[in-house]
Amino acid sequence: MALASATAATDLLPVLVAGFGVGLSLIVAIGAQNAYVLRQGVRAEHVLPIVAICAVSDAVLILAGISGIGAVVERAPAALTVVRWAGTAFLVGYGLLAARRAFGTQSLRAGNGGGASTLRTAVLTVLAMTWLNPHVYLDTVLLLGSIANTHGQSGRWSFGAGAALASLVWFTALGYGARLLGRVFARPVAWRVLDALIAVTMITIGVALVLDT
Repeated sequence: MALASATAATDLLPVLVAGFGVGLSLIVAIGAQNAYVLRQGVRAEHVLPIVAICAVSDAVLILAGISGIGAVVERAPAALTVVRWAGTAFLVGYGLLAARRAFGTQSLRAGNGGGASTLRTAVLTVLAMTWLNPHVYLDTVLLLGSIANTHGQSGRWSFGAGAALASLVWFTALGYGARLLGRVFARPVAWRVLDALIAVTMITIGVALVLDT
């Protein structure tokens, strides 16, 4: 019995690794969520709750896809349209605020209190960036769920666990690894460049959501 269990675990390991790789490939990209986690990580501001929300949200979405919710998402274009427009408004608005910071005169430094956001603001912001993005339902729920279910009844959960682990590893590395850039962002010009890049990213993604119909 023990040998059979060990063999089954060994057989599922490649599936878990495959899930990790696919999940990482979908997460590691320049996007609104990653840009926000990077900025908060550099400032060492509410990193733990932000990382936890991102990782748990991805795990919930992956679980939903594996459980068959992806089919419901695929058949609900009206719901995705509502999310698309809400996400567009939020991203463009946040992008304009980042642009204002980029061209402002306020000096921002990692770890200081100047311009610090409250925990409530940070939580609501990352929740909006995660759940108001229609692509998260298409990629994480529909795509990952579909791929996971090709691995059979037991394999799909190993694939999902690998994808969820990839999310946890990535956001933890991004949020806490960003602190290594503290010296770079000791200069106000570095913050302006970062905020300019965030503004371009947010507004571009927001506009793309409108055009991608």
